[in-house]
Amino acid sequence: MSFSTRDLQMDWLRSFVAVIDAGSLSRAAGEVHRSQSAVSMQLKKLEAALGHRLVERDTRTLELTTEGQKLLGYARRILDLQAEAHIALSGEELRGVVRLGVPDDYAAKYLTPVLKRFAPRHSGVEIVLSCEQSTSLIPRVASGDLDLALVSRDHARRGTLLFHEPMVWIGSEEFALWRRDPLPIAMYEESSLARRSALNALALQGRKHRLVYNSSSLAGQIAAVESGLAVAVLTQCSVPPHLQILGSQHGLGPLEPMQVAVYRSKGSRGSKAVDSLYSLLVNTLRLADSA
Repeated sequence: MSFSTRDLQMDWLRSFVAVIDAGSLSRAAGEVHRSQSAVSMQLKKLEAALGHRLVERDTRTLELTTEGQKLLGYARRILDLQAEAHIALSGEELRGVVRLGVPDDYAAKYLTPVLKRFAPRHSGVEIVLSCEQSTSLIPRVASGDLDLALVSRDHARRGTLLFHEPMVWIGSEEFALWRRDPLPIAMYEESSLARRSALNALALQGRKHRLVYNSSSLAGQIAAVESGLAVAVLTQCSVPPHLQILGSQHGLGPLEPMQVAVYRSKGSRGSKAVDSLYSLLVNTLRLADSA
């Protein structure tokens, strides 16, 4: 089917991107302020205009087709250009500084895609990034030293919940340390939620263990496993491909997932730059693991 550029209406593209970012029609409807049926209709019109099915979906899952994957990049660029043009012509360009914190675990997988969308739209905003453990970042938000932080939540009623990140045991096939008794383990600092999860899991199993390595950094945990010192517990998104995820077949039980949330300081209320980045974080990452 032939089409012209005027067939690709902005509302259709906006709904398409919202559906992919939100992971469902119902959540996308809230983002574009339309009913679920209206979003579904706009997606169908876009598919009809292009002559290709863009999304395969059922009651639980939603996946891009090959054509949908090709279109997504173009759609984001078109919407970003529209936003840039609006800002340039309206005189509403955002300016200021946003002090943002994130642990190493979440930086590449979750924060980088958000910043890649934010930067072209708001080139007048300076991002000052701090990479530390969640247990260090949360007090900095509370004190006002940071405006925002993407962290593992330390309390069920704090921050805005975005999604659940699985925790996994990792080891090296070269050393097979999971066969040892007691189990040699590497741990983060004492206040770490990952450390608490690992020790709780071992206690429930009655598995003997000994702490042989302490490091507050992700790189340090990975180094301990690579060198054959210990097994460790990491967020699934941060596991290097050359290391092995361990499970029940290795005598290691399940771990509680991390509740990933965005925290915001009280002092940042009223900052349009912080408002914009906060909204993008929430709208892009919120409840990504639910239907």
